[in-house]
Amino acid sequence: MLLRAFLEAMFFAPRWYHYPLILLLFPLSIIYGGIMSLRRMVISPQEFGIPIISVGNLIVGGSGKTPFVIALASGLEGAVIISRGYGRRSKGLVEVSTEGKILVDVTQSGDEPMLMALSLPHASVIVSEDRALAIKLAKEKGAKCIILDDGFNRVEIKKFEIILEPEQIKNYLPFPSGAFREFWFSKKYADIVAKEGEAFHRKVAFENLTPQMVLVTAISNPHRLDTYLPEGVVHKVYLEDHAYFEEEKLKMLLSDHEAQSLLVTEKDAVKMQDFKLPISEMKLKLQIQETIFTQVDEYIKGYPE
Repeated sequence: MLLRAFLEAMFFAPRWYHYPLILLLFPLSIIYGGIMSLRRMVISPQEFGIPIISVGNLIVGGSGKTPFVIALASGLEGAVIISRGYGRRSKGLVEVSTEGKILVDVTQSGDEPMLMALSLPHASVIVSEDRALAIKLAKEKGAKCIILDDGFNRVEIKKFEIILEPEQIKNYLPFPSGAFREFWFSKKYADIVAKEGEAFHRKVAFENLTPQMVLVTAISNPHRLDTYLPEGVVHKVYLEDHAYFEEEKLKMLLSDHEAQSLLVTEKDAVKMQDFKLPISEMKLKLQIQETIFTQVDEYIKGYPE
């Protein structure tokens, strides 16, 4: 727990005491970044004969990809979202939803794919470690376009690249010294670099707020929620990204802190659907520049039949 908090701080907001470790790991970061750059030079992307839009980022952890994918897919006809399904308890290819009809539970899909499936009644969601296999299945089932969730580093797939960039970056180094999956200049390979605060803005709404709440969340870099928290949060509990919750432990948290409800994100809430607990929910929507939707539409319309 303490190690995770230390590393998250080092990745996203390093202080003076992080720099000895950053410097120690720096040679490994250069090697790792070099390998990732080499992949881009030697691997030829495969054409799948269908428009594929990738929504990804260069930095590990949350950057708004899930709400961005939801906003994008909601305006596209015949869209199929393909995700790896981080945190799921299943393996292989799993169809999560077909045009809004939910086919599995959240343990089989993972939290983010389930949130996308519940939010998109006219789209379909597939999870698979093998993205190529999922793309072929989506084509067989009549998909008109594919949205690849977190697909920037899938260099073997030819696609239209959208990268989401945080409003502030304090550590530009690749893993393990920093949070970057590749060298920061790899964003030159993207068709669109959407910077938060310019190309898109977060809008947070709340449901069922109570006077005293315990914040419970299993997201990456949870301190980013602090800016949006309402009054009445009496305690905070941070679990590992994509972790599952135990109902009895959550009940004890409410009792221990004399709280009337749990405050959770939408991503957390999909894993609590069957819990008989009072839930207050943070709902994140993105306000996205219209030019991004226009560029995606132009890519799809200009795609060779």
